[in-house]
Amino acid sequence: MSKRWTPESWRNKPVLHMPTDYPDAAELARVEDELRAMPPLVFAGEARKLTSHLAQVEAGDAFLLQGGDCAESFKEFSTDNIRDTFRLILQMAVVLTFAGRKPVVKVGRIAGQFAKPRSSPVEEIGGVELPSYRGDIINGMGFTPEERTPDPQRLIRAYNQSASTLNLLRAFAGGGYADLYNIHRWTLGFADDGAGAAYRELADKITEALAFMEAVGVTPETHPDLSRVEVFTSHEALLLNVESALTRLDGSTGEWFDTSAHMLWIGERTRQLDGAHIEFMRGISNPIGVKCGPTMTADDLLPLIDALNPNNIPGRLTLIGRFGHDKAGDRLPGLMRAVKAAGKRVVWSIDPMHGNTLKAGNGYKTRPFDRVMGEVRTFIDVAEAEGVHPGGVHLEMTGQNVTECIGGAQAVTEDDLSSRYHTHCDPRLNADQALELAFLVAERLKAGRQARSEAA
Repeated sequence: MSKRWTPESWRNKPVLHMPTDYPDAAELARVEDELRAMPPLVFAGEARKLTSHLAQVEAGDAFLLQGGDCAESFKEFSTDNIRDTFRLILQMAVVLTFAGRKPVVKVGRIAGQFAKPRSSPVEEIGGVELPSYRGDIINGMGFTPEERTPDPQRLIRAYNQSASTLNLLRAFAGGGYADLYNIHRWTLGFADDGAGAAYRELADKITEALAFMEAVGVTPETHPDLSRVEVFTSHEALLLNVESALTRLDGSTGEWFDTSAHMLWIGERTRQLDGAHIEFMRGISNPIGVKCGPTMTADDLLPLIDALNPNNIPGRLTLIGRFGHDKAGDRLPGLMRAVKAAGKRVVWSIDPMHGNTLKAGNGYKTRPFDRVMGEVRTFIDVAEAEGVHPGGVHLEMTGQNVTECIGGAQAVTEDDLSSRYHTHCDPRLNADQALELAFLVAERLKAGRQARSEAA
């Protein structure tokens, strides 16, 4: 791998899963130039702060919660949807913080998660073949030649929507909406109903803790930090022309930062060591992630770690497993063992969504909640057995009351899928399923904490 890096050096490498069929290359180049002149969406100092938080996760002193939409869309963009996803992340974080006795680093799949790799470049319906839908940043969902033709102006619209989303997130995070007492009151509603009643005991303990804090004068009025939170943004760095156009030099340090998001990750389909995506990501100073699937071996992983984090900086690199509930127990131990033996400082996280997708009998793509939770449990078990901190979870979820994943305490069935199936790409956990998962993970982390305390 060449040592010389620029924001555009990826163009000299093989690139996968980027559209090459824009009808007007000159228009695409003009839009890329327009993006280069746009203000940054995030700032270098914010990305550095996230790296320091993730270093705490790597050390076992914090937990990473990364979640949000499978793919953001132009149609579903609204204040309510952003607020509901933000609120869900905060609810889950409070539950996980209380049980784990550690801070939770909150990273949304939001404000830039528009593009999706596709298993096939084309889709056929009724004998008609058209380009596949690849996310609103590239083309449209409608099955017409006009909709499926890549349009460079969508890149500008995605940038503008990301900027608006970030403005809302910053307002919610610092404007009082994130008051700790409010967040818990929202969660109490979940724990009171039939689906969440099993988690009432943990919810009651949080209530008691907050009541004690209030009694001794620790309130949002006396301690304003109780009404403010930090939430960072992330997305898959798939469209390298967009990522490089938004990459800026930090004059104070001489480092390059991709200002499209605080954290970027490389997908399972684009992690080729000699490929364009690794080339681009090795040169930016943001915290980054790599998806690790069931075909990955230690011989694949260790060179990737060396390329992406040659200085072994804690918090720089997060490895995100996505194996499937039936493969995680076989594939994960060897990877964790090899990385630990090599002395690599990485965060281990688990994406229990992508390896557990199936097609229901009625044709809907779905994910069974028990398989999702099963992979999370396996991840925690394996990590603890290997002496590695189970650092976090990476979820496709929404604050909306959708019916896309089957199971959970609400017992969503295959027959229910058609009632509120709204995803533009892959099935997401709804708010109740995501919060239930947080309670279950919290119980597991609490049990591990107590076991370590007794052993000590």
